Amino acid sequence: MAVYFSLFLVIVTLVTGIVWIADKFYLAPQRKLKLAAVLEQSVAALSDEEKAKIEEPSAAVDTAVQIFPVIAFVLILRSFLYEPFQIPSGSMMPTLFDGDFILVNKFNYGLKDPVVRNKFIEIGLPERGDVVVFKYPVQPQIDYIKRVIGLPGDRVIYRNKSLYIKPACQPSDSTCPEFEQVIQDFEAKGEYKDNGFELTRYTSRMPNRTHQILVNDNTLPRTPHYFNQQGSQRDEFVVPEGHYFVMGDNRDNSLDGRFWGFVPEENLVGEAVAIWMSFAFERGENSWVPDWMPSWIPSSVRFSRIGGIE
Repeated sequence: MAVYFSLFLVIVTLVTGIVWIADKFYLAPQRKLKLAAVLEQSVAALSDEEKAKIEEPSAAVDTAVQIFPVIAFVLILRSFLYEPFQIPSGSMMPTLFDGDFILVNKFNYGLKDPVVRNKFIEIGLPERGDVVVFKYPVQPQIDYIKRVIGLPGDRVIYRNKSLYIKPACQPSDSTCPEFEQVIQDFEAKGEYKDNGFELTRYTSRMPNRTHQILVNDNTLPRTPHYFNQQGSQRDEFVVPEGHYFVMGDNRDNSLDGRFWGFVPEENLVGEAVAIWMSFAFERGENSWVPDWMPSWIPSSVRFSRIGGIE
């Protein structure tokens, strides 16, 4: 759907832009010449209304000229600067909630054309810990949001709900790095629940980013369902060049790279940087919204969630 909307914006911008240029450099001067000819041939003086009517463009031209700057601004903003997204699930809790509306920075990882998505300006690349929006490799028409865990060349192990990372060996390294466990500090239990089970909140301390994660201590690891990379164990992943390994912060309720593999660099949309609005959609005794009302009607605004994304 996002691709079709981008294509629609490009087409409308092109059409209205052509009309805007044609009006500025040809149609408007022609109308002025027509007015001058009428004034020269007219015996009686023309009123301001009559002059305006002669110079008035057609409805189609006037509409195109009026909306072109707005459409062009929206296209540039959405394609190259920031794009809004809505979080549809709880896979990134407690960082992002269902009902959060976020801003995605689209220039951090390079500028791409809005339709074919070919990169034409290199700017930067994701870092470990970045929260990224990307095209789901299995169904590219769907946008996913997860956290970058592994960079190209990294080895990642997720075993017994613990995370280990061995960074890629760089040419400048005198000795290659070894596996290091990502420290998880206990914070609280029972703040969040999943199917009646209390979730445990930890602070995950990655090398360059500290963030919160949720773990369900009552469920077994789903290792048998993990993506099976040739030459590696089920719970070990070697990130190919030009790809990234991502996971959800809600570790036991996230369909992420553990189950389908890696995100190609060309699938990256941008970095999620801020929550600009957040709605709750609660129903039941504590909600003012009746159960019979559509589920998309919010029950409250969560102002406390507005701000930057860690």
